[in-house]
Amino acid sequence: MNGTALDGLRDQLRGQLITPEDPDYDSARAVFNAMVDKRPAGIVRVAQVADVIAGVNFARENSMPLAIRGGGHSAPGFGTWDDALVLDFVNRTGVRVDPETATARAESGTTWADFNHATHAFGLATTGGIVGSTGVAGLTLGGGIGYLARKYGLSCDNLISADVVTADGKFLVASEDQNEDLFWALRGGGGNFGVVTSFEFKLHPVDMVHAGVILYSAEHTDTVARFYRDYIANAPEEFGAFLGFHQGPPVPFLPEEWHGKPVCVVVGMWTGDMGEGEARWQPFLDAAPVAGSLVAPMPYPALNVAFDALNQKGMQGYWKANFLPELSDGAIQAHAKHGATVTSVNTAVHIYPIDGAVSRVDVRDTAFAHRNMKFAPVIATQWMEPADNEANIAWTREYAAALAPHSALGGYINFMDTEDQNRVTENYGPNWDRLVEVKRKYDPGNLFHVNQNIKPA
Repeated sequence: MNGTALDGLRDQLRGQLITPEDPDYDSARAVFNAMVDKRPAGIVRVAQVADVIAGVNFARENSMPLAIRGGGHSAPGFGTWDDALVLDFVNRTGVRVDPETATARAESGTTWADFNHATHAFGLATTGGIVGSTGVAGLTLGGGIGYLARKYGLSCDNLISADVVTADGKFLVASEDQNEDLFWALRGGGGNFGVVTSFEFKLHPVDMVHAGVILYSAEHTDTVARFYRDYIANAPEEFGAFLGFHQGPPVPFLPEEWHGKPVCVVVGMWTGDMGEGEARWQPFLDAAPVAGSLVAPMPYPALNVAFDALNQKGMQGYWKANFLPELSDGAIQAHAKHGATVTSVNTAVHIYPIDGAVSRVDVRDTAFAHRNMKFAPVIATQWMEPADNEANIAWTREYAAALAPHSALGGYINFMDTEDQNRVTENYGPNWDRLVEVKRKYDPGNLFHVNQNIKPA
Protein backbone atom coordinates (compact mmCIF):
# COMPACT_ATOMS: atom_id res chain seq x y z
CA MET A 1 0.00 0.00 0.00
CA ASN A 2 1.52 3.33 -1.05
CA GLY A 3 1.25 6.77 0.51
CA THR A 4 -1.57 7.78 -1.80
CA ALA A 5 -3.72 4.89 -0.58
CA LEU A 6 -3.02 5.99 3.00
CA ASP A 7 -4.22 9.54 2.36
CA GLY A 8 -7.66 8.59 3.61
CA LEU A 9 -6.15 7.73 6.97
CA ARG A 10 -3.97 10.83 7.06
CA ASP A 11 -7.05 13.03 7.03
CA GLN A 12 -8.32 11.32 10.20
CA LEU A 13 -5.20 11.88 12.29
CA ARG A 14 -3.84 14.50 14.64
CA GLY A 15 -0.52 12.70 14.77
CA GLN A 16 2.04 12.31 11.99
CA LEU A 17 1.74 9.60 9.34
CA ILE A 18 5.13 8.55 7.97
CA THR A 19 5.32 6.54 4.73
CA PRO A 20 8.24 5.22 2.63
CA GLU A 21 8.24 8.45 0.61
CA ASP A 22 9.09 10.54 3.70
CA PRO A 23 12.73 11.43 4.48
CA ASP A 24 12.47 10.24 8.10
CA TYR A 25 10.96 6.87 7.17
CA ASP A 26 14.11 4.82 7.85
CA SER A 27 14.65 6.30 11.30
CA ALA A 28 10.95 5.96 12.11
CA ARG A 29 10.79 2.28 11.18
CA ALA A 30 13.90 1.31 13.19
CA VAL A 31 13.32 -0.61 16.40
CA PHE A 32 15.61 -1.47 19.31
CA ASN A 33 16.91 -4.72 17.79
CA ALA A 34 18.87 -3.93 14.64
CA MET A 35 18.48 -7.51 13.40
CA VAL A 36 14.87 -6.55 12.64
CA ASP A 37 14.65 -4.77 9.29
CA LYS A 38 10.96 -4.47 8.41
CA ARG A 39 9.34 -2.06 5.98
CA PRO A 40 5.89 -1.05 7.18
CA ALA A 41 3.42 0.65 4.84
CA GLY A 42 2.91 3.51 7.27
CA ILE A 43 3.84 4.62 10.77
CA VAL A 44 1.35 6.64 12.80
CA ARG A 45 2.96 8.67 15.56
CA VAL A 46 -0.04 8.70 17.85
CA ALA A 47 -1.13 12.06 19.23
CA GLN A 48 -4.37 10.99 20.94
CA VAL A 49 -6.74 8.07 21.36
CA ALA A 50 -8.71 9.14 18.28
CA ASP A 51 -5.61 8.35 16.19
CA VAL A 52 -5.57 4.83 17.60
CA ILE A 53 -9.23 4.29 16.79
CA ALA A 54 -8.68 5.57 13.24
CA GLY A 55 -5.62 3.38 12.77
CA VAL A 56 -7.28 0.23 14.08
CA ASN A 57 -10.31 0.76 11.86
CA PHE A 58 -8.16 1.48 8.81
CA ALA A 59 -6.01 -1.62 9.28
CA ARG A 60 -9.02 -3.85 9.82
CA GLU A 61 -11.00 -2.49 6.87
CA ASN A 62 -8.00 -2.78 4.56
CA SER A 63 -6.83 -6.19 5.82
CA MET A 64 -3.45 -4.73 6.80
CA PRO A 65 -1.14 -6.16 9.44
CA LEU A 66 -1.13 -3.93 12.53
CA ALA A 67 1.92 -3.49 14.75
CA ILE A 68 1.93 -1.66 18.09
CA ARG A 69 5.05 0.09 19.35
CA GLY A 70 5.16 1.23 22.96
CA GLY A 71 8.71 1.55 24.28
CA GLY A 72 10.00 -0.24 21.16
CA HIS A 73 12.20 -2.54 23.28
CA SER A 74 10.73 -5.86 22.04
CA ALA A 75 13.52 -8.37 21.39
CA PRO A 76 11.68 -9.86 18.37
CA GLY A 77 10.98 -6.34 17.07
CA PHE A 78 7.19 -6.69 17.25
CA GLY A 79 6.90 -2.90 17.11
CA THR A 80 7.13 -3.11 13.32
CA TRP A 81 6.15 -5.46 10.50
CA ASP A 82 6.40 -5.63 6.72
CA ASP A 83 3.54 -3.88 4.88
CA ALA A 84 1.89 -3.09 8.22
CA LEU A 85 0.39 -0.04 9.77
CA VAL A 86 2.44 0.77 12.87
CA LEU A 87 0.85 2.64 15.77
CA ASP A 88 3.85 4.28 17.41
CA PHE A 89 3.43 5.82 20.90
CA VAL A 90 6.86 7.46 20.93
CA ASN A 91 5.26 10.87 21.63
CA ARG A 92 2.90 9.59 24.35
CA THR A 93 5.08 9.40 27.47
CA GLY A 94 3.03 11.29 30.04
CA VAL A 95 2.73 10.06 33.63
CA ARG A 96 0.23 11.52 36.09
CA VAL A 97 0.83 10.67 39.75
CA ASP A 98 -1.84 11.00 42.43
CA PRO A 99 0.05 10.92 45.74
CA GLU A 100 -3.19 10.92 47.76
CA THR A 101 -4.32 7.58 46.35
CA ALA A 102 -0.78 6.33 45.61
CA THR A 103 -1.65 5.66 41.97
CA ALA A 104 -0.21 6.69 38.61
CA ARG A 105 -1.52 6.68 35.06
CA ALA A 106 1.03 6.20 32.28
CA GLU A 107 0.62 6.58 28.54
CA SER A 108 1.70 3.70 26.35
CA GLY A 109 4.95 5.17 25.05
CA THR A 110 6.29 5.60 28.58
CA THR A 111 9.52 3.85 29.52
CA TRP A 112 10.30 2.74 33.05
CA ALA A 113 12.87 5.54 33.25
CA ASP A 114 10.06 8.01 32.47
CA PHE A 115 7.71 6.36 34.95
CA ASN A 116 10.20 6.12 37.81
CA HIS A 117 11.30 9.74 37.34
CA ALA A 118 7.69 10.85 37.75
CA THR A 119 6.80 8.68 40.74
CA HIS A 120 10.10 9.17 42.58
CA ALA A 121 9.24 12.84 43.09
CA PHE A 122 6.60 11.55 45.52
CA GLY A 123 8.72 8.77 47.06
CA LEU A 124 6.67 6.12 45.27
CA ALA A 125 7.25 3.30 42.76
CA THR A 126 5.82 0.08 41.42
CA THR A 127 7.45 -3.04 39.99
CA GLY A 128 9.12 -2.14 36.70
CA GLY A 129 11.90 -3.41 34.50
CA ILE A 130 15.61 -3.91 35.10
CA VAL A 131 16.52 -1.53 32.26
CA GLY A 132 15.17 2.02 32.14
CA SER A 133 14.59 2.02 28.38
CA THR A 134 12.14 -0.89 28.63
CA GLY A 135 8.56 0.14 27.84
CA VAL A 136 5.89 0.16 30.52
CA ALA A 137 3.31 -1.25 28.08
CA GLY A 138 5.10 -4.34 26.81
CA LEU A 139 6.57 -5.29 30.17
CA THR A 140 3.22 -5.04 31.96
CA LEU A 141 1.20 -6.87 29.32
CA GLY A 142 3.62 -9.81 29.47
CA GLY A 143 3.71 -9.90 33.28
CA GLY A 144 6.43 -7.55 34.47
CA ILE A 145 9.44 -8.90 36.39
CA GLY A 146 11.68 -6.45 38.24
CA TYR A 147 13.59 -5.67 41.43
CA LEU A 148 10.39 -5.08 43.42
CA ALA A 149 8.62 -8.29 42.35
CA ARG A 150 9.37 -10.28 45.52
CA LYS A 151 7.87 -7.52 47.67
CA TYR A 152 5.07 -6.09 45.51
CA GLY A 153 4.40 -8.66 42.79
CA LEU A 154 4.66 -8.30 39.03
CA SER A 155 3.89 -5.10 37.15
CA CYS A 156 0.60 -6.64 36.03
CA ASP A 157 -0.28 -7.42 39.67
CA ASN A 158 -0.14 -3.67 40.31
CA LEU A 159 -2.32 -2.75 37.33
CA ILE A 160 -5.60 -1.15 38.42
CA SER A 161 -7.12 -0.42 35.03
CA ALA A 162 -6.29 0.00 31.36
CA ASP A 163 -7.80 2.03 28.53
CA VAL A 164 -8.09 -0.20 25.49
CA VAL A 165 -9.08 0.17 21.83
CA THR A 166 -10.30 -3.22 20.64
CA ALA A 167 -10.27 -4.71 17.13
CA ASP A 168 -13.70 -3.29 16.31
CA GLY A 169 -12.49 0.23 17.06
CA LYS A 170 -14.31 0.51 20.38
CA PHE A 171 -12.80 2.24 23.40
CA LEU A 172 -13.11 0.22 26.61
CA VAL A 173 -11.94 0.48 30.18
CA ALA A 174 -10.69 -2.82 31.62
CA SER A 175 -10.56 -3.25 35.39
CA GLU A 176 -11.75 -5.53 38.17
CA ASP A 177 -15.31 -4.28 37.68
CA GLN A 178 -15.38 -3.30 33.98
CA ASN A 179 -14.75 -5.79 31.18
CA GLU A 180 -13.26 -8.11 33.74
CA ASP A 181 -12.38 -10.85 31.27
CA LEU A 182 -10.35 -8.41 29.18
CA PHE A 183 -8.61 -7.09 32.30
CA TRP A 184 -7.70 -10.65 33.29
CA ALA A 185 -6.23 -11.36 29.84
CA LEU A 186 -4.21 -8.14 29.66
CA ARG A 187 -2.28 -9.16 32.77
CA GLY A 188 0.12 -11.60 31.13
CA GLY A 189 -1.53 -12.27 27.77
CA GLY A 190 0.55 -9.74 25.84
CA GLY A 191 -0.74 -7.45 23.10
CA ASN A 192 -3.26 -9.95 21.77
CA PHE A 193 -6.51 -8.23 22.74
CA GLY A 194 -6.32 -4.59 21.76
CA VAL A 195 -4.27 -1.42 21.86
CA VAL A 196 -3.78 -0.22 25.43
CA THR A 197 -3.54 3.56 25.38
CA SER A 198 -2.90 4.08 29.11
CA PHE A 199 -2.21 2.08 32.25
CA GLU A 200 -3.23 2.88 35.84
CA PHE A 201 -0.99 1.43 38.56
CA LYS A 202 -0.98 1.26 42.32
CA LEU A 203 2.22 2.63 43.86
CA HIS A 204 4.24 1.77 46.96
CA PRO A 205 6.57 3.72 49.24
CA VAL A 206 9.97 3.25 47.57
CA ASP A 207 12.43 6.12 47.68
CA MET A 208 16.09 5.50 48.56
CA VAL A 209 17.26 1.91 48.30
CA HIS A 210 20.47 0.21 49.36
CA ALA A 211 21.77 -1.06 46.05
CA GLY A 212 24.38 -3.72 45.44
CA VAL A 213 26.36 -4.54 42.30
CA ILE A 214 28.89 -7.25 43.14
CA LEU A 215 31.13 -8.89 40.55
CA TYR A 216 33.18 -12.05 40.93
CA SER A 217 35.47 -13.94 38.60
CA ALA A 218 33.47 -16.49 36.60
CA GLU A 219 35.59 -19.24 38.16
CA HIS A 220 33.62 -18.69 41.39
CA THR A 221 30.24 -19.22 39.73
CA ASP A 222 29.49 -22.50 41.50
CA THR A 223 30.16 -21.02 44.94
CA VAL A 224 28.32 -17.74 44.28
CA ALA A 225 25.31 -19.37 42.62
CA ARG A 226 24.81 -21.88 45.42
CA PHE A 227 25.12 -19.11 48.00
CA TYR A 228 22.68 -16.91 46.07
CA ARG A 229 20.16 -19.77 45.78
CA ASP A 230 20.19 -20.45 49.51
CA TYR A 231 20.22 -16.80 50.53
CA ILE A 232 17.34 -15.66 48.33
CA ALA A 233 15.17 -18.58 49.48
CA ASN A 234 15.17 -17.20 53.02
CA ALA A 235 15.72 -13.48 52.43
CA PRO A 236 13.05 -10.94 53.43
CA GLU A 237 10.98 -9.83 50.45
CA GLU A 238 12.51 -6.38 50.75
CA PHE A 239 15.64 -7.93 49.25
CA GLY A 240 15.34 -8.16 45.46
CA ALA A 241 18.40 -9.27 43.52
CA PHE A 242 19.30 -11.34 40.46
CA LEU A 243 22.21 -13.62 39.65
CA GLY A 244 23.89 -12.98 36.31
CA PHE A 245 26.75 -13.55 33.90
CA HIS A 246 28.47 -10.80 31.93
CA GLN A 247 31.73 -9.57 30.58
CA GLY A 248 33.16 -7.10 33.05
CA PRO A 249 31.76 -3.66 32.15
CA PRO A 250 33.93 -0.53 32.03
CA VAL A 251 32.67 0.93 35.32
CA PRO A 252 34.79 2.82 37.91
CA PHE A 253 34.30 0.28 40.70
CA LEU A 254 35.62 -2.63 38.61
CA PRO A 255 39.42 -2.63 38.12
CA GLU A 256 40.43 -2.30 34.47
CA GLU A 257 42.01 -5.75 34.48
CA TRP A 258 38.46 -7.18 34.70
CA HIS A 259 36.98 -5.16 31.86
CA GLY A 260 35.83 -7.55 29.14
CA LYS A 261 36.58 -10.62 31.28
CA PRO A 262 33.86 -13.16 32.18
CA VAL A 263 32.25 -12.35 35.51
CA CYS A 264 29.48 -13.67 37.71
CA VAL A 265 27.34 -10.90 39.22
CA VAL A 266 24.72 -10.34 41.87
CA VAL A 267 22.74 -7.13 41.40
CA GLY A 268 19.78 -5.77 43.32
CA MET A 269 18.56 -3.70 46.22
CA TRP A 270 17.35 -3.71 49.79
CA THR A 271 14.20 -1.62 50.31
CA GLY A 272 13.81 -2.14 54.04
CA ASP A 273 15.39 -0.05 56.81
CA MET A 274 18.32 1.78 55.20
CA GLY A 275 20.32 1.24 58.39
CA GLU A 276 20.33 -2.48 57.64
CA GLY A 277 21.54 -2.10 54.07
CA GLU A 278 25.25 -2.81 54.56
CA ALA A 279 24.51 -5.84 56.73
CA ARG A 280 22.12 -7.22 54.12
CA TRP A 281 24.81 -7.08 51.44
CA GLN A 282 27.80 -8.14 53.55
CA PRO A 283 27.14 -11.89 53.11
CA PHE A 284 27.59 -11.49 49.35
CA LEU A 285 30.85 -9.63 49.84
CA ASP A 286 32.03 -12.57 51.98
CA ALA A 287 30.68 -15.38 49.77
CA ALA A 288 33.65 -15.45 47.37
CA PRO A 289 36.59 -13.21 46.34
CA VAL A 290 35.14 -10.00 44.88
CA ALA A 291 36.50 -8.51 41.65
CA GLY A 292 34.64 -5.24 42.14
CA SER A 293 31.60 -3.92 43.95
CA LEU A 294 29.31 -0.96 44.50
CA VAL A 295 27.20 -1.20 47.65
CA ALA A 296 25.57 2.08 48.58
CA PRO A 297 22.29 3.92 49.10
CA MET A 298 20.90 5.46 45.94
CA PRO A 299 17.55 6.63 44.54
CA TYR A 300 15.57 3.72 43.10
CA PRO A 301 15.48 5.29 39.58
CA ALA A 302 19.29 5.41 39.54
CA LEU A 303 19.52 1.64 39.88
CA ASN A 304 16.86 1.16 37.21
CA VAL A 305 18.96 2.97 34.58
CA ALA A 306 22.35 1.65 35.72
CA PHE A 307 22.63 -0.75 32.77
CA ASP A 308 21.14 1.48 30.08
CA ALA A 309 24.54 2.35 28.57
CA LEU A 310 25.02 -1.35 27.78
CA ASN A 311 21.55 -1.66 26.24
CA GLN A 312 21.47 0.92 23.48
CA LYS A 313 19.16 0.90 20.50
CA GLY A 314 20.71 -0.35 17.29
CA MET A 315 22.55 -3.47 18.47
CA GLN A 316 21.96 -6.96 17.12
CA GLY A 317 19.95 -9.12 19.53
CA TYR A 318 18.80 -12.69 20.05
CA TRP A 319 17.14 -14.09 23.21
CA LYS A 320 16.28 -17.45 24.78
CA ALA A 321 14.51 -18.28 28.05
CA ASN A 322 12.69 -20.86 30.15
CA PHE A 323 11.32 -20.78 33.69
CA LEU A 324 13.12 -22.63 36.48
CA PRO A 325 11.18 -24.48 39.20
CA GLU A 326 14.44 -24.33 41.17
CA LEU A 327 18.04 -23.30 40.66
CA SER A 328 19.27 -26.87 40.66
CA ASP A 329 22.87 -28.05 40.86
CA GLY A 330 22.57 -29.09 37.21
CA ALA A 331 21.41 -25.62 36.16
CA ILE A 332 24.26 -24.06 38.11
CA GLN A 333 26.77 -26.34 36.38
CA ALA A 334 25.38 -25.34 32.97
CA HIS A 335 25.68 -21.66 33.87
CA ALA A 336 29.21 -22.16 35.19
CA LYS A 337 30.26 -23.67 31.87
CA HIS A 338 28.50 -21.33 29.46
CA GLY A 339 28.42 -18.16 31.59
CA ALA A 340 32.21 -18.15 31.43
CA THR A 341 32.01 -17.71 27.65
CA VAL A 342 29.73 -14.67 27.40
CA THR A 343 30.30 -13.25 23.94
CA SER A 344 30.13 -9.47 24.45
CA VAL A 345 29.99 -6.77 27.07
CA ASN A 346 26.41 -6.06 25.94
CA THR A 347 25.18 -9.62 26.55
CA ALA A 348 23.30 -10.27 29.78
CA VAL A 349 22.44 -13.68 31.21
CA HIS A 350 20.20 -13.03 34.22
CA ILE A 351 18.28 -15.23 36.65
CA TYR A 352 15.41 -13.29 38.24
CA PRO A 353 13.64 -14.52 41.39
CA ILE A 354 9.83 -14.66 41.16
CA ASP A 355 8.89 -15.98 44.58
CA GLY A 356 7.38 -13.98 47.43
CA ALA A 357 4.49 -11.75 46.41
CA VAL A 358 4.47 -13.18 42.88
CA SER A 359 3.74 -16.68 44.16
CA ARG A 360 0.92 -15.52 46.46
CA VAL A 361 -1.28 -14.68 43.47
CA ASP A 362 -3.20 -17.69 42.24
CA VAL A 363 -2.18 -19.16 38.88
CA ARG A 364 -5.66 -18.42 37.46
CA ASP A 365 -6.14 -14.93 38.91
CA THR A 366 -4.27 -13.32 36.00
CA ALA A 367 -3.16 -14.56 32.60
CA PHE A 368 0.44 -14.83 33.89
CA ALA A 369 0.32 -18.49 34.85
CA HIS A 370 3.82 -19.52 35.92
CA ARG A 371 3.55 -18.49 39.56
CA ASN A 372 4.74 -21.85 40.84
CA MET A 373 8.17 -21.17 39.31
CA LYS A 374 11.02 -19.81 41.43
CA PHE A 375 13.16 -18.11 38.78
CA ALA A 376 12.84 -16.53 35.33
CA PRO A 377 16.21 -16.71 33.54
CA VAL A 378 17.04 -15.07 30.22
CA ILE A 379 19.95 -15.28 27.81
CA ALA A 380 19.78 -11.81 26.26
CA THR A 381 22.57 -11.92 23.73
CA GLN A 382 23.45 -8.54 22.20
CA TRP A 383 26.33 -7.47 20.02
CA MET A 384 27.32 -4.70 17.64
CA GLU A 385 28.39 -6.21 14.30
CA PRO A 386 26.03 -8.07 11.89
CA ALA A 387 29.02 -10.15 10.80
CA ASP A 388 28.90 -11.79 14.24
CA ASN A 389 25.24 -12.82 13.99
CA GLU A 390 25.76 -16.48 13.17
CA ALA A 391 28.26 -17.06 15.96
CA ASN A 392 26.16 -15.29 18.60
CA ILE A 393 22.96 -17.07 17.64
CA ALA A 394 24.74 -20.43 17.80
CA TRP A 395 26.20 -19.58 21.22
CA THR A 396 22.77 -18.62 22.57
CA ARG A 397 21.16 -21.80 21.30
CA GLU A 398 23.91 -23.96 22.76
CA TYR A 399 23.56 -22.23 26.14
CA ALA A 400 19.77 -22.66 26.08
CA ALA A 401 20.07 -26.33 25.13
CA ALA A 402 22.36 -26.94 28.11
CA LEU A 403 19.78 -25.39 30.47
CA ALA A 404 16.75 -27.15 28.94
CA PRO A 405 16.99 -30.40 30.96
CA HIS A 406 16.87 -28.36 34.18
CA SER A 407 14.03 -26.05 33.09
CA ALA A 408 10.26 -26.03 32.88
CA LEU A 409 8.60 -26.24 29.46
CA GLY A 410 7.22 -22.72 29.45
CA GLY A 411 9.03 -19.41 29.22
CA TYR A 412 8.24 -15.77 29.98
CA ILE A 413 6.69 -14.25 26.86
CA ASN A 414 8.62 -11.00 27.31
CA PHE A 415 11.82 -13.01 26.85
CA MET A 416 10.66 -14.95 23.77
CA ASP A 417 12.14 -14.33 20.33
CA THR A 418 10.46 -14.43 16.92
CA GLU A 419 11.09 -18.13 16.37
CA ASP A 420 9.41 -19.09 19.66
CA GLN A 421 5.87 -18.95 18.27
CA ASN A 422 5.83 -22.77 18.24
CA ARG A 423 6.09 -22.64 22.03
CA VAL A 424 3.16 -20.30 22.50
CA THR A 425 0.80 -22.80 24.16
CA GLU A 426 3.28 -23.84 26.85
CA ASN A 427 4.45 -20.25 27.32
CA TYR A 428 0.92 -19.16 28.28
CA GLY A 429 0.60 -22.32 30.35
CA PRO A 430 -2.60 -23.55 32.03
CA ASN A 431 -4.48 -20.35 31.14
CA TRP A 432 -4.23 -21.03 27.41
CA ASP A 433 -7.82 -22.18 26.84
CA ARG A 434 -9.28 -19.19 28.66
CA LEU A 435 -7.00 -16.83 26.74
CA VAL A 436 -8.26 -18.30 23.46
CA GLU A 437 -11.84 -17.62 24.55
CA VAL A 438 -11.09 -13.99 25.42
CA LYS A 439 -9.21 -13.59 22.14
CA ARG A 440 -12.21 -14.96 20.23
CA LYS A 441 -14.47 -12.42 21.96
CA TYR A 442 -12.37 -9.28 21.49
CA ASP A 443 -10.34 -10.05 18.36
CA PRO A 444 -12.06 -12.82 16.38
CA GLY A 445 -10.21 -11.86 13.17
CA ASN A 446 -6.78 -11.88 14.87
CA LEU A 447 -6.02 -8.30 13.88
CA PHE A 448 -3.53 -8.20 16.74
CA HIS A 449 -1.19 -10.98 15.66
CA VAL A 450 2.20 -9.25 15.61
CA ASN A 451 3.09 -10.68 19.02
CA GLN A 452 3.47 -14.01 20.80
CA ASN A 453 0.17 -14.80 19.18
CA ILE A 454 -2.94 -16.39 20.59
CA LYS A 455 -5.10 -17.46 17.68
CA PRO A 456 -8.85 -17.09 18.26
CA ALA A 457 -9.87 -20.42 16.70
